[in-house]
Amino acid sequence: MIRLFKKMLLILFVCITGITFAQDLEVNAGADFVSRYVWRGINVNDAVNIQPSLTLTVSGFSAGFWGSYSFSDKPTENEFDQEIDTWIAYDYLFENGMSIGAIVTDYYYPLAGIEWGNFNNYDDPEGAGAHTIETGLIITGPESFPLSFSGYINVYNDAGNNTYFQINFSPTVAEIPLDFFIGAAGGSAENPDYYGAEKFQVINVGVGATKSIKITEEFSLPVSVKFIINPGEDISYLVFGLSF
Repeated sequence: MIRLFKKMLLILFVCITGITFAQDLEVNAGADFVSRYVWRGINVNDAVNIQPSLTLTVSGFSAGFWGSYSFSDKPTENEFDQEIDTWIAYDYLFENGMSIGAIVTDYYYPLAGIEWGNFNNYDDPEGAGAHTIETGLIITGPESFPLSFSGYINVYNDAGNNTYFQINFSPTVAEIPLDFFIGAAGGSAENPDYYGAEKFQVINVGVGATKSIKITEEFSLPVSVKFIINPGEDISYLVFGLSF
Protein backbone atom coordinates (compact mmCIF):
# COMPACT_ATOMS: atom_id res chain seq x y z
CA MET A 1 0.00 0.00 0.00
CA ILE A 2 2.93 2.30 0.60
CA ARG A 3 3.90 1.61 -2.99
CA LEU A 4 0.39 2.66 -4.04
CA PHE A 5 0.76 5.99 -2.28
CA LYS A 6 4.18 6.52 -3.85
CA LYS A 7 2.57 5.91 -7.24
CA MET A 8 -0.03 8.57 -6.34
CA LEU A 9 2.73 11.07 -5.62
CA LEU A 10 4.53 10.10 -8.84
CA ILE A 11 1.41 10.67 -10.93
CA LEU A 12 0.85 14.01 -9.22
CA PHE A 13 4.46 14.98 -9.93
CA VAL A 14 4.08 14.03 -13.59
CA CYS A 15 0.94 16.17 -13.82
CA ILE A 16 2.71 19.17 -12.31
CA THR A 17 5.90 18.88 -14.38
CA GLY A 18 3.89 18.35 -17.55
CA ILE A 19 2.02 21.66 -17.34
CA THR A 20 4.02 23.29 -20.15
CA PHE A 21 3.53 20.25 -22.39
CA ALA A 22 -0.15 19.46 -21.93
CA GLN A 23 -2.35 21.75 -23.97
CA ASP A 24 -5.57 20.61 -22.30
CA LEU A 25 -4.32 20.64 -18.72
CA GLU A 26 -6.39 22.68 -16.26
CA VAL A 27 -5.25 23.97 -12.89
CA ASN A 28 -7.86 25.08 -10.37
CA ALA A 29 -7.38 26.54 -6.91
CA GLY A 30 -10.10 27.62 -4.54
CA ALA A 31 -11.54 27.47 -1.07
CA ASP A 32 -14.85 26.97 0.69
CA PHE A 33 -15.96 28.43 3.99
CA VAL A 34 -18.50 26.24 5.81
CA SER A 35 -20.40 26.94 9.02
CA ARG A 36 -19.40 23.50 10.31
CA TYR A 37 -17.66 20.47 8.87
CA VAL A 38 -20.10 17.61 8.28
CA TRP A 39 -18.78 14.65 6.25
CA ARG A 40 -21.02 11.79 5.17
CA GLY A 41 -23.49 12.66 7.91
CA ILE A 42 -20.81 12.85 10.60
CA ASN A 43 -20.15 16.07 12.50
CA VAL A 44 -16.36 16.23 12.19
CA ASN A 45 -16.22 19.54 14.08
CA ASP A 46 -18.78 22.23 14.79
CA ALA A 47 -16.67 25.35 14.17
CA VAL A 48 -16.40 27.41 10.98
CA ASN A 49 -13.92 25.74 8.63
CA ILE A 50 -11.92 26.90 5.64
CA GLN A 51 -11.44 24.16 3.06
CA PRO A 52 -8.82 24.96 0.40
CA SER A 53 -8.25 22.82 -2.68
CA LEU A 54 -5.80 22.50 -5.55
CA THR A 55 -6.70 20.37 -8.59
CA LEU A 56 -4.91 19.47 -11.81
CA THR A 57 -6.91 17.85 -14.64
CA VAL A 58 -5.77 16.49 -18.00
CA SER A 59 -7.39 14.04 -20.43
CA GLY A 60 -9.76 12.52 -17.87
CA PHE A 61 -7.09 12.21 -15.19
CA SER A 62 -7.10 14.48 -12.15
CA ALA A 63 -5.05 14.81 -9.00
CA GLY A 64 -4.98 17.25 -6.15
CA PHE A 65 -5.10 18.23 -2.54
CA TRP A 66 -8.04 19.14 -0.31
CA GLY A 67 -7.87 20.37 3.26
CA SER A 68 -10.02 21.54 6.15
CA TYR A 69 -8.96 23.84 8.99
CA SER A 70 -11.15 24.70 11.95
CA PHE A 71 -11.59 28.30 13.13
CA SER A 72 -12.36 27.15 16.68
CA ASP A 73 -11.24 29.64 19.35
CA LYS A 74 -10.93 26.84 21.91
CA PRO A 75 -7.70 24.97 22.64
CA THR A 76 -7.33 22.35 19.92
CA GLU A 77 -8.14 18.96 21.36
CA ASN A 78 -9.84 17.40 18.32
CA GLU A 79 -7.44 15.64 15.97
CA PHE A 80 -9.97 16.26 13.18
CA ASP A 81 -9.69 20.06 13.44
CA GLN A 82 -7.13 19.81 10.62
CA GLU A 83 -7.22 17.50 7.62
CA ILE A 84 -5.21 17.16 4.41
CA ASP A 85 -6.33 14.75 1.69
CA THR A 86 -4.31 13.75 -1.37
CA TRP A 87 -6.17 12.11 -4.24
CA ILE A 88 -5.91 10.89 -7.82
CA ALA A 89 -8.84 10.02 -10.07
CA TYR A 90 -9.86 9.07 -13.58
CA ASP A 91 -13.21 9.79 -15.23
CA TYR A 92 -14.43 8.33 -18.49
CA LEU A 93 -17.23 10.18 -20.30
CA PHE A 94 -19.49 8.22 -22.63
CA GLU A 95 -21.06 9.75 -25.73
CA ASN A 96 -24.51 9.79 -24.10
CA GLY A 97 -23.22 11.98 -21.24
CA MET A 98 -22.93 9.19 -18.69
CA SER A 99 -19.61 8.89 -16.87
CA ILE A 100 -17.77 6.41 -14.68
CA GLY A 101 -14.88 7.35 -12.44
CA ALA A 102 -12.43 5.82 -10.00
CA ILE A 103 -10.64 7.63 -7.18
CA VAL A 104 -7.95 6.87 -4.59
CA THR A 105 -7.82 9.17 -1.55
CA ASP A 106 -5.26 9.43 1.24
CA TYR A 107 -6.64 10.92 4.49
CA TYR A 108 -4.15 12.56 6.85
CA TYR A 109 -4.78 14.45 10.13
CA PRO A 110 -1.83 16.63 11.24
CA LEU A 111 -3.12 16.96 14.82
CA ALA A 112 -3.29 13.20 15.41
CA GLY A 113 0.27 13.30 16.74
CA ILE A 114 1.69 10.92 14.12
CA GLU A 115 4.44 11.98 11.74
CA TRP A 116 3.35 12.45 8.12
CA GLY A 117 5.99 9.99 6.90
CA ASN A 118 4.62 7.16 9.07
CA PHE A 119 2.77 4.74 6.77
CA ASN A 120 2.33 1.90 9.27
CA ASN A 121 -0.77 -0.24 8.90
CA TYR A 122 -3.28 -0.57 11.76
CA ASP A 123 -1.80 -3.91 12.81
CA ASP A 124 1.81 -2.74 12.97
CA PRO A 125 3.36 -3.59 16.37
CA GLU A 126 4.74 -0.03 16.56
CA GLY A 127 1.27 1.47 16.14
CA ALA A 128 -0.93 2.67 13.30
CA GLY A 129 0.41 5.21 10.80
CA ALA A 130 -0.82 8.65 9.87
CA HIS A 131 -2.64 7.71 6.66
CA THR A 132 -5.89 5.96 5.79
CA ILE A 133 -6.29 5.11 2.12
CA GLU A 134 -9.68 4.75 0.45
CA THR A 135 -10.71 3.71 -3.05
CA GLY A 136 -13.97 4.69 -4.67
CA LEU A 137 -16.12 4.21 -7.76
CA ILE A 138 -18.60 6.83 -9.04
CA ILE A 139 -21.20 6.27 -11.78
CA THR A 140 -23.04 9.39 -12.98
CA GLY A 141 -25.99 9.57 -15.35
CA PRO A 142 -26.38 12.07 -18.21
CA GLU A 143 -27.88 15.53 -17.75
CA SER A 144 -31.27 14.17 -18.77
CA PHE A 145 -31.09 11.64 -15.90
CA PRO A 146 -29.02 13.31 -13.13
CA LEU A 147 -28.67 10.28 -10.87
CA SER A 148 -25.33 9.08 -9.50
CA PHE A 149 -24.14 6.19 -7.40
CA SER A 150 -20.86 6.06 -5.47
CA GLY A 151 -19.18 3.48 -3.29
CA TYR A 152 -16.02 3.67 -1.19
CA ILE A 153 -13.92 1.25 0.83
CA ASN A 154 -10.94 1.76 3.11
CA VAL A 155 -8.15 -0.45 1.81
CA TYR A 156 -5.33 0.52 4.16
CA ASN A 157 -4.94 1.34 7.86
CA ASP A 158 -8.50 0.41 8.82
CA ALA A 159 -9.05 -2.89 10.64
CA GLY A 160 -12.68 -2.94 9.56
CA ASN A 161 -12.21 -1.95 5.89
CA ASN A 162 -15.18 0.37 6.36
CA THR A 163 -17.43 1.01 3.35
CA TYR A 164 -19.77 3.83 2.40
CA PHE A 165 -22.40 4.05 -0.36
CA GLN A 166 -24.37 7.04 -1.60
CA ILE A 167 -27.05 7.85 -4.17
CA ASN A 168 -27.49 11.42 -5.42
CA PHE A 169 -30.25 12.94 -7.52
CA SER A 170 -29.28 16.39 -8.76
CA PRO A 171 -32.00 18.19 -10.75
CA THR A 172 -32.26 21.91 -11.44
CA VAL A 173 -35.48 23.51 -10.21
CA ALA A 174 -36.36 27.14 -10.99
CA GLU A 175 -32.75 27.62 -12.18
CA ILE A 176 -31.46 26.48 -8.77
CA PRO A 177 -29.25 23.34 -8.76
CA LEU A 178 -30.46 20.92 -6.10
CA ASP A 179 -28.86 17.77 -4.74
CA PHE A 180 -30.89 15.11 -2.93
CA PHE A 181 -28.78 12.41 -1.33
CA ILE A 182 -28.92 9.31 0.82
CA GLY A 183 -25.81 7.57 2.12
CA ALA A 184 -25.17 4.48 4.22
CA ALA A 185 -22.22 2.90 5.99
CA GLY A 186 -21.62 -0.79 5.40
CA GLY A 187 -20.84 -1.25 9.08
CA SER A 188 -17.86 -2.82 10.79
CA ALA A 189 -17.59 -4.84 13.98
CA GLU A 190 -13.79 -4.43 13.96
CA ASN A 191 -13.81 -0.62 13.67
CA PRO A 192 -17.36 0.69 14.27
CA ASP A 193 -16.18 4.13 15.40
CA TYR A 194 -15.19 5.12 11.86
CA TYR A 195 -18.81 5.70 10.76
CA GLY A 196 -20.49 4.94 14.08
CA ALA A 197 -22.00 1.75 12.71
CA GLU A 198 -21.43 -1.94 13.45
CA LYS A 199 -23.78 -3.04 10.65
CA PHE A 200 -25.34 -1.52 7.52
CA GLN A 201 -26.90 1.77 8.53
CA VAL A 202 -28.18 4.89 6.79
CA ILE A 203 -26.21 7.83 8.18
CA ASN A 204 -26.55 10.66 5.65
CA VAL A 205 -29.84 11.92 4.21
CA GLY A 206 -30.58 15.40 2.98
CA VAL A 207 -30.80 18.04 0.31
CA GLY A 208 -28.51 20.83 -0.79
CA ALA A 209 -28.94 23.89 -2.98
CA THR A 210 -26.45 26.27 -4.58
CA LYS A 211 -26.90 29.75 -5.96
CA SER A 212 -24.56 32.41 -7.36
CA ILE A 213 -25.08 35.86 -5.89
CA LYS A 214 -24.06 38.58 -8.33
CA ILE A 215 -21.65 41.03 -6.70
CA THR A 216 -20.41 42.92 -9.77
CA GLU A 217 -20.77 42.51 -13.52
CA GLU A 218 -17.73 40.26 -13.53
CA PHE A 219 -17.93 38.54 -10.15
CA SER A 220 -20.52 36.27 -8.55
CA LEU A 221 -20.29 34.56 -5.17
CA PRO A 222 -21.50 30.94 -5.04
CA VAL A 223 -23.34 30.11 -1.82
CA SER A 224 -24.75 26.79 -0.68
CA VAL A 225 -27.02 25.41 2.01
CA LYS A 226 -27.35 21.76 3.02
CA PHE A 227 -29.91 20.18 5.33
CA ILE A 228 -28.51 16.89 6.61
CA ILE A 229 -30.05 14.18 8.79
CA ASN A 230 -28.07 11.34 10.33
CA PRO A 231 -30.72 8.74 11.24
CA GLY A 232 -28.14 6.59 13.02
CA GLU A 233 -27.41 9.35 15.52
CA ASP A 234 -30.92 10.88 15.35
CA ILE A 235 -29.53 14.36 14.69
CA SER A 236 -29.76 16.96 11.92
CA TYR A 237 -27.54 19.80 10.66
CA LEU A 238 -28.02 22.90 8.53
CA VAL A 239 -24.74 23.88 6.91
CA PHE A 240 -24.01 27.13 5.05
CA GLY A 241 -21.11 27.51 2.65
CA LEU A 242 -19.29 30.13 0.55
CA SER A 243 -17.04 29.23 -2.39
CA PHE A 244 -14.16 31.25 -3.86
